[in-house]
Amino acid sequence: MGSRFPSHQLSNGLYVSGRPEQPKERTPTMSSTAMPYTGGDIKKSGELGKMFDIPMDGSKSRKSGQLTSAPSRTGSFGGAATHSGPITANSAARAGYTTSGPVSSGMVGSASMKKSNSGPLNKHGEPMKKSSGPQSGGVTRQNSGPIPVLPTTGLITSGPISSGPLNSSGAPRKVSGPLDSMGSIKTHGSSVAHNPAVTTLTQDDEYSFRRNFPKPIFWSVILIFVMGFIAGGFILGAVHNPILLIVVIILFGSVAALFIWNSCWGRRAITGFISRYPDAELRTAKNGQYVKVSGVVTCGNVPLESSFRRVPRCVYTSTSLYEYRGWDSKPANSTHRRFTWGLRSSERHVVDFYISDFQSGLRALVKTGYGARVTPYVDDSVLIDVNPENKDMSPEFLRWLAERNLSSDDRVMQLKEGYIKEGSTVSVMGVVQRNDNVLMIVPPPEPLTTGCQWAQCIFPASLEGIVLRCEDTSKIDVIPV
Repeated sequence: MGSRFPSHQLSNGLYVSGRPEQPKERTPTMSSTAMPYTGGDIKKSGELGKMFDIPMDGSKSRKSGQLTSAPSRTGSFGGAATHSGPITANSAARAGYTTSGPVSSGMVGSASMKKSNSGPLNKHGEPMKKSSGPQSGGVTRQNSGPIPVLPTTGLITSGPISSGPLNSSGAPRKVSGPLDSMGSIKTHGSSVAHNPAVTTLTQDDEYSFRRNFPKPIFWSVILIFVMGFIAGGFILGAVHNPILLIVVIILFGSVAALFIWNSCWGRRAITGFISRYPDAELRTAKNGQYVKVSGVVTCGNVPLESSFRRVPRCVYTSTSLYEYRGWDSKPANSTHRRFTWGLRSSERHVVDFYISDFQSGLRALVKTGYGARVTPYVDDSVLIDVNPENKDMSPEFLRWLAERNLSSDDRVMQLKEGYIKEGSTVSVMGVVQRNDNVLMIVPPPEPLTTGCQWAQCIFPASLEGIVLRCEDTSKIDVIPV
């Protein structure tokens, strides 16, 4: 049939006008498979299980064609890219695509039994051979990179602390160990010294009559007696009358005896003053009032541990090493005099803690940490008396000396240690401060003066900062808290 209009015949025999339609090239489609319900099992979660090197249940390789060599596992996509010709070595490295026909030897050489996921390619177009975890099953596996470590959240748990990758069963491979049952932080040496929450006490915080007595009055008394001795000696030589000199000697002996008495019994007089000071009730205490509170101690955020006995959960620790200096012995410090005991090493620390008032039952935070001014009156117990004959009888003492680089070469030494443990009964003197719903005891702005105790012939003393009073805790049963 001739016509100037083009026409063509359909497959059913019908002739229609127009040119025949050109067949369109079929685009490759992506196949997806519905994932089954995992029920929380990581083995059935597909790609998530591959990230942690966990074998998956029923995971089989999907192939759209037949390979001439060992089959290779496909990637995340199940679609196939069709090639009409032979595949070269470089193009065969893209293991994420499968072929619809046989694969040449170049494909077999480059696409071996290695599973590769997404990641950077090298200069030949092949995936980088980097693995982010252990390999198992004899098949080399390449992941996309290291698994990032999740940041800590600060959540407190009751189980063990675990770290590291997961094993085949989904459990942690390495466990760093359970928490300490006592929860004590072993703050020793440099860790204690650099912890801002810990207050390190020195010898200046210890009671001393010489440091407590006013220096101007002391030197004025010395000057008066020097002038009295000079006048008494002049009168004795001029008129041969010793009365003034005898009076000056008696007065000097009396004042010297009074000074010696206060040096020996001054600390005991202050502890007696603290025990006689009336206890206040925190419920009725006003803001800014100076009070004394007696109660049971509870540790705060940073508990301490004693240096020698290793007593855990303490709020105050003190370990002191004293040496006796004979005629030809070495001094323990620069101010150590002969035939006296001198301090060679001292470790005294205190932190914030809580006290439960006996009067009202309220709980207050005692601010003794972070460099606060504290005056402790805590009884120390003598642990070890060391002399050249028995210095090797205590391995714990030798270990303690070695940790602090202290020698024990033929010295007479004495180790004392005191502490306030959680559950001990203490007395605290300070200023009440109420901040919203928090009840605190803070150091006072001015020191407290004890006044003259005429009945005991004790000079007045000043108590600076928060005053802590506790008897020897090694002889007292603590209250469990």
